[in-house]
Amino acid sequence: MAQTLLKQSIVAKHVHACVILGLMSSAVFSVSGCAPERRKASIPWHTAVLVRPVSLHFLPPENMEEAAPDLAPEIPIPAPLALGRSGPARPRIPSASINSNAHPAQPDIPQIVPGLSAQESASLQKEEEQSLNTAERNLAATSGKSLNATQADLASKVRSFITDARDAGRAGDWERARDLAKKAQILSEELIGSL
Repeated sequence: MAQTLLKQSIVAKHVHACVILGLMSSAVFSVSGCAPERRKASIPWHTAVLVRPVSLHFLPPENMEEAAPDLAPEIPIPAPLALGRSGPARPRIPSASINSNAHPAQPDIPQIVPGLSAQESASLQKEEEQSLNTAERNLAATSGKSLNATQADLASKVRSFITDARDAGRAGDWERARDLAKKAQILSEELIGSL
């Protein structure tokens, strides 16, 4: 019983699909229409060489200046400041750097540190230290093991984040130090999980 119902439903679906396909093909045929009939050339091709084009004679206007528009480009006059220099400005190099052959040390870049209360600063410093301790503990756990390329890259990134977090802490930027330490902790936990 169930098999006959299944067969009937399959046949019904097949018939339904055939009807839809037939309707679609008839719609495409009716939209496309019939091919247009080709017209025969009014002049046979073997005599087409003998036909000459008809030339049209144009009479010039009596006043040529009124007939033709002025198409000369208008070039704007440059500003007076732009005319003063014929080439790029010469760079100004301090005389101390010319005499010394060694590379000058990079000056300390001033950092903008948000004003935090003592309590907020202590809280951020505590979070940073906890994250750094966790990251360093996880790195120490991987020291004796052989790491593949991905794991070695993760370990390198963790070390870099730890160094950057310590530098930010020395500069007094505890929010940045906490964020960098948190990144180091998360990557170190990912490294431990991949072993």
